[in-house]
Amino acid sequence: MFRRMKRLVWLLGLLTAVMLHAADAPPPPLEKEVAAIIAGPQVTVVHFWAPWCPNCQAEMSPDGWGRFIAANPEVRFVFLNIWHKNQDPQPKLTAAGLGAQPNLLLLNHPNPSRLAADKLTAFLGLPVTWIPTTWVYRDGKLRVAFNYGEIRFPVLQQMIDDARDKWDH
Repeated sequence: MFRRMKRLVWLLGLLTAVMLHAADAPPPPLEKEVAAIIAGPQVTVVHFWAPWCPNCQAEMSPDGWGRFIAANPEVRFVFLNIWHKNQDPQPKLTAAGLGAQPNLLLLNHPNPSRLAADKLTAFLGLPVTWIPTTWVYRDGKLRVAFNYGEIRFPVLQQMIDDARDKWDH
């Protein structure tokens, strides 16, 4: 019994050391790039998606993201293609009228896996558990997170408008 407890304590110590080391590791280049973008004073929308995802495809309708981005030229949009299984996102983006907007940055995460054991599960220190996922930032601070499913554009517009307002806290 004492031996088992000793092993458990040792394993917990090892796990803690690994977690602390991972927390101290510098962020990958893609996260650094996005962190630099959201650090600015403008409102920034970070949208996680994949070309194979039915919910993501539903947002790519003619009245979807293309129209919304065009209606918000002062907002920066970052589309991050994750769990993409190495599928080329360009046909879906082109069909949705996305790509030429000056306020849109299209990025592909280097890890294409959607296998539970090795897929992207966190970004910028926040959990990513579903796609599509949409986060709204201003001044480097997360203002709103839609972490589960399709976005409703009138709701997103309200959250962007709210993020533009000054927060006193």
